[in-house]
Amino acid sequence: MFIGRENELRVLEETYQMSGFRMTVIYGRRRIGKSTLIREFLKGKPASYYVASQTSLEDNITKWSGQFIQDLVPEAEGASFANMEDFFHFAAKHAGTEKIVLALDEVPYIAEADSSFLSRLQNVIDNILSKTEVYLILCGSAVSFMEKKILSEKSPLFGRRTNQIFLKPFRYLESAEFTPSYTDEEKAVVYGVTGGVAKYLSLFDDARSLDDNLKRHFFRTSGYLYEEPSNLLTQEFRSVGTYNVIIEACAAGSGKVNEIADKTHLSSPAVTSALKNLETVGIISRIFAITDESNKKKTRYEITDGMYLFWYTFVSPGLAAIEMNRGDKFYERAVKPKLHEFMGSIFESMCRDYVLMEGLDGKLGCFVTMVGKWWGPGHDHIPTDIDVVGIDTTSGKAVIGECKFRNEPIDKSMVEALLARKGLISRKYTEVQFLLFSLSGFTEWVREHATAPEFLLLTLRDLYAES
Repeated sequence: MFIGRENELRVLEETYQMSGFRMTVIYGRRRIGKSTLIREFLKGKPASYYVASQTSLEDNITKWSGQFIQDLVPEAEGASFANMEDFFHFAAKHAGTEKIVLALDEVPYIAEADSSFLSRLQNVIDNILSKTEVYLILCGSAVSFMEKKILSEKSPLFGRRTNQIFLKPFRYLESAEFTPSYTDEEKAVVYGVTGGVAKYLSLFDDARSLDDNLKRHFFRTSGYLYEEPSNLLTQEFRSVGTYNVIIEACAAGSGKVNEIADKTHLSSPAVTSALKNLETVGIISRIFAITDESNKKKTRYEITDGMYLFWYTFVSPGLAAIEMNRGDKFYERAVKPKLHEFMGSIFESMCRDYVLMEGLDGKLGCFVTMVGKWWGPGHDHIPTDIDVVGIDTTSGKAVIGECKFRNEPIDKSMVEALLARKGLISRKYTEVQFLLFSLSGFTEWVREHATAPEFLLLTLRDLYAES
């Protein structure tokens, strides 16, 4: 069953309906669902889809042309081309005035094998395809390559594309569609441990318990996600060991370059370079305190890919037990009791998503145009933080909130703590609403005294109300 991606499908369909040659570039991290998206779009259309091999240009053209003939010109079965210009002349002649789709997946494999490929493809587009109704889709998982070699001004293909789609992980509401039978709490955990990545979400069978799914996929040597981080790092980077220790340091709480350098015994320039690469592939993000973006002292790095965060927090310490076929016991003793703690930062991210969606729809105390978190000295000069900050840059208004993914309800002390944070984020913004997000509801005192419209009391059911 195909889930989500309505906006992306609409872009592809609208582009397909345009006259003349068109080209869309689709890119995003591995396992994110690019190929599934393309296949869904191609259904019912005259199209040919080819996944490049890590071989020579000539070998790929031979295979690509053979796939094209199999898909669209079966009467020419047995024919193939080793020269890409000859292949595209053939494809253009076959297309004639008909709209057809040519989709090339993993284009970096060909471009890295032959440095002339992109320049030759530019000539093919300019001199052959531009005169046709061909819709060309180029897709790749190497994000940095796609941005630098395909999309940048220095690319031979610059100016040829009609549009581009940067495919990102599913948000928490979309992720919930993969496990409709689960409770809201279970859906949130699935989102948390998969990071919203399509392939990982598809592994979870909601006919099985959440515990069973987590054990099967993470805590057994046969599990798909047991070796996934190392497999992905190997595919993306050469110095896997360097990236591994940096991610481990971040998972252990190090968030600044100097802290990571001290913990890993790497130089600060080496750490900075690796962090930039990890940012590009979406594993780590550079976080700043909202309303204080220019303050470099407040910048820190966090693992924002849920699967990596879960793996390095729980699977890595349990490798010996898992290899001894004791992964299930390790999960029950060392992981399950700490799931709520792990979900703390994930829940905050979900709540920020909710605030942005609701704020843009005009359902909060101001028109939220930007959302984030804030940290710094409190009114008593003691370091403090605010989990959720939504600001309206057009009016100077803001909403602030706190989130608790715990088994106990939010009580009076949390209301008082949130009110004590008023006035901290910036003099430019006036807090007009206070939000409290709770897994386990609220005490009677909170329900009686923290009332709307100044306060909003929200549970997981409120976050999933649209699902």
